[in-house]
Amino acid sequence: MSAMTQIRETFRRDQVWSFLQPAQASVDVSKDILLYVEDLNVSFDGFKAINNLNLYINDGELRCLIGANGAGKTTLMDIITGKTEPDSGSVWFGQTHNLLEQDEAAIAHLGIGRKFQKPTVFEEHTVFTNLELSLKTNKAVLPTLFARLSTQQKARIQEVLDTIGLSEQQDQMAGSLSHGQKQWLEIGMLLASDSRLLLVDEPVAGMTAEETERTAELLTSLAGKHTVVVVEHDMAFVRSIARTVTVLHQGSVLAEGTMDEIQANPDVIEVYLGEDPEGEAA
Repeated sequence: MSAMTQIRETFRRDQVWSFLQPAQASVDVSKDILLYVEDLNVSFDGFKAINNLNLYINDGELRCLIGANGAGKTTLMDIITGKTEPDSGSVWFGQTHNLLEQDEAAIAHLGIGRKFQKPTVFEEHTVFTNLELSLKTNKAVLPTLFARLSTQQKARIQEVLDTIGLSEQQDQMAGSLSHGQKQWLEIGMLLASDSRLLLVDEPVAGMTAEETERTAELLTSLAGKHTVVVVEHDMAFVRSIARTVTVLHQGSVLAEGTMDEIQANPDVIEVYLGEDPEGEAA
């Protein structure tokens, strides 16, 4: 191979140099637990938002978190993602990563992704470009200037498009998608960024029945390869996807178990489910 050919090969437009790629974080799950939350406490102006909370999420599981407004669900997610600093306690990602010592960017790089209730997609870009922008690449100036999508990255985007059911919409502007499709795109953006732990907040709020069913299928399909934690108030939806349900109340775990066990728990019925445990939360 001539020197000129070597230069052309090095600077191919579809080539991303390996030394410009960020290193993949290693997560020790030798005990089969991906997330450890222990003795966690946080107060806001005297209000105890999280109160001696202990929670363990297994690697690859689909866990549902339920509880009334103010139970501590959002605050817990804020702590896990580095947005809020607790007063005491510990939060570990696997055996080796102390999340309380990391900032939000570092936590995201470790492989923890969060989807808020309201979709936050780049509406003026296509579905494909949204996923491209979400790829885990070095975002510094030099790598960004030189990087081009590799064949592997294109294949990864196509895999995500197939998973979220938006292959036919890949050239469509994200802003023109339906509400449900935007939710799926945002989940796809977490997948494209190689998030190992997905924190999904009220994914079916405002969805049609058909979109809700498709979302249940999507989240269920992700469990195993990913760890998925879903916060949701729609009990019918929770029942359709739940394997293990954790009920939060006043910042602590009130109950944990299968959906049948949760719906038969008198404490849960009293403080959260009310008189109609099959329907929406009271």
